[in-house]
Amino acid sequence: MPFGLCNAPATFQRCMLSIFSDLIEDIMEVFMDDFSVYGSSFSVCLSNLCRVLQRCEEQHVVLNWEKCHFMVRDGIVLGHKISERGIEVDKEKIEVMMSL
Repeated sequence: MPFGLCNAPATFQRCMLSIFSDLIEDIMEVFMDDFSVYGSSFSVCLSNLCRVLQRCEEQHVVLNWEKCHFMVRDGIVLGHKISERGIEVDKEKIEVMMSL
């Protein structure tokens, strides 16, 4: 969906919430045009990922594989570091703000 269209982000968000409503906050989180699938172990995470990808296939949701990252332990999302320790502020963002 081109995000330059009027109300495209909100429409996409509602669509994702309706498709994955039973999985959100259980095995995945959705924000705007991104979603993260998580689990307590590698095998659980792999199982959860299979469920989400199956749902994508059933609902004809197409993923951009160049933007997909699989089986990472941590990552930066909207300026926050997400990991098994929880959500932390990205220290690089703080350093940039301090230098201003």
